[in-house]
Amino acid sequence: MPSTSPFGFQELPAADKAAAVRGVFAKVARRYDLMNDLMSAGWQHVWKHHLVQSVQLFNGIRLLDVAGGTGHITQLLQQRLAKLGMVGDLQVVDASIDMLRVGRDRFFDHGWPQPTAWVDSVAEALPYPDASVDAYVIAFGLRNVTDLAQSLAEARRVLKPGGRFYCLEFSRPTNPLLNRAYDAYSFAVIPRLGQLVAGDAASYRYLVESIRRFPPQQALAERMQSAGFAQVDWVNYSGGIVALHRGVAG
Repeated sequence: MPSTSPFGFQELPAADKAAAVRGVFAKVARRYDLMNDLMSAGWQHVWKHHLVQSVQLFNGIRLLDVAGGTGHITQLLQQRLAKLGMVGDLQVVDASIDMLRVGRDRFFDHGWPQPTAWVDSVAEALPYPDASVDAYVIAFGLRNVTDLAQSLAEARRVLKPGGRFYCLEFSRPTNPLLNRAYDAYSFAVIPRLGQLVAGDAASYRYLVESIRRFPPQQALAERMQSAGFAQVDWVNYSGGIVALHRGVAG
């Protein structure tokens, strides 16, 4: 593990990063899904739809929704499996117990089938055997890990040969004008929105800063290849504001 890890624009001792991230999500957990809708003007549903449709599903699939938080991606995958007449072992993994509790309660309140498990774990040390998982999905969570290289290595470790890795994450707009407008919106509007809706500007300032520190499209693809993934590619959405990276475990 590196000695330090980025926490927004700060550098924290690596040993302190996970606790700092848990603190952020403990504050925002109750308003997390609402804030995602407001911050993205509803576009999060379009991006997540593309992710869910890209996942290669089959009957009996074992899938990890890592940094899955309140289980939104798992819920969408369950719906798609049901439409296909399939079942699967879908597990939500997150380092924030507060997010997991909100997700568990949300599923119960709506009468949705619960995931196979809600698992409290960091992405760097997953409690699964080698080559035991068919698919690994992480949406808007990889930028919050302490050690990116180790998190990718863990994803590769738990996937079966031929298993699929999917990462949906904020990235770099490809148009300079869009990039400037996106920066202006992110830093001027999102923290204020966080204060208004969640009573917490600082946590949303961190989330904005964490996006700027995360590797852009090509750099993340190279990190995935270094971790042992093959057939690595990505698809940009909304001009590169968000990108879906995919890879296959060798």
